[in-house]
Amino acid sequence: MRRWRLVLGGQGADGTGCSLSGTDAAMDRTLEALYGSGGGDGSAGSGTSTGRTGGSQGAASGPRSGGLGGSAPQVARWLGDIRTYFPTSVVQVMQRDAIDRLGLSTLLLEPEMLAAVEADVHLVGTLLSLNKAMPETTKNTARAVVRKVVEDLEKRLATRTRATLTGALDRSARIGRPRHRDIDWDRTIRANLKNYLPDHRTVVPERLIGYGRAARGVRKDVLLCVDQSGSMAASVVYASVFGAVLASMRSLATRLIVFDTSVVDLTEELDDPVDVLFGTQLGGGTDINRALAYCQSRITRPADTVVVLISDLYEGGIREEMLGRVAAMKASGVQFVTLLALSDEGAPSYDREHAAALAALGAPAFACTPDLFPEVMAAAIERRQLPIPDMAMHQ
Repeated sequence: MRRWRLVLGGQGADGTGCSLSGTDAAMDRTLEALYGSGGGDGSAGSGTSTGRTGGSQGAASGPRSGGLGGSAPQVARWLGDIRTYFPTSVVQVMQRDAIDRLGLSTLLLEPEMLAAVEADVHLVGTLLSLNKAMPETTKNTARAVVRKVVEDLEKRLATRTRATLTGALDRSARIGRPRHRDIDWDRTIRANLKNYLPDHRTVVPERLIGYGRAARGVRKDVLLCVDQSGSMAASVVYASVFGAVLASMRSLATRLIVFDTSVVDLTEELDDPVDVLFGTQLGGGTDINRALAYCQSRITRPADTVVVLISDLYEGGIREEMLGRVAAMKASGVQFVTLLALSDEGAPSYDREHAAALAALGAPAFACTPDLFPEVMAAAIERRQLPIPDMAMHQ
């Protein structure tokens, strides 16, 4: 009954007959401020009803409306309250809802507000969208918030990414006289099927094919081409982190290109993903064709190049030219990967017609969680089938 009471928000009509006091009453007030009905007393934006209505028991009679009020101190106190009463994962959801429902984005331009929030990927996306409007007094605080999120992501993703891709680079180098432990049995058997002896039911391995060991020099070129339209905010954050990790590997020559209707090469900033993120400009239109034209101009070794396009494929440029460029890159030997999203937000919104057209060219488009990205890159480097989660989505 207590949990239902907190969900429903009070009034006799909720049917719980449960009164709240102490911590529960304080928790109820923080929920009501965000999810209660009405626009509140001069709140920044209006809260729409989502099931919680009216006043709580133990409060003064009369209707109670949601809203965090117009003053930054009051909002800062509310941010502190939700961190007191709820776990971090819930706090991040409530912060996101407060930004969307109550129009609190502008308050994030104040250093005191930024110091009170729980940093996560979604907050970074919001800060980046506000970057151009951010006063100088706030930018240092914003960079500190972004750096904390980036460092946490690097700790979680970097080690596995380097280990997975180092193994893939080793296996991608084929040699003809391998040591026993380096024999690629799958390729060796296929290469020697003509030597099958039916009586002995065996294949004579006349020619051995093995994995080499990646040389110290650059073996693969990687181009990350990232759509920086507003809907791709989380993908931009993760792509910047992965770009920095890939750039730290001497066997890979990594280039990061971001685009909307213009194209910006941020490769020189890859040693610091925070600089990369603040070099982006979330929002605006999308010209994938123009971005791919730039990528084409940077390819010098097609057979050793992997291009990763991260975009929801809502193309504002010339569709036929975009598809023609993908086809040309594929024909020249480039490994082309299309990710509709690089995030853990669930199924993305994307242009299904363009996704189907790319799939027909042999470049299937699919979403990818950050944890799966190293395996996708390893498959592309080894030129094996990509770990596509569900081909039915392209039909």
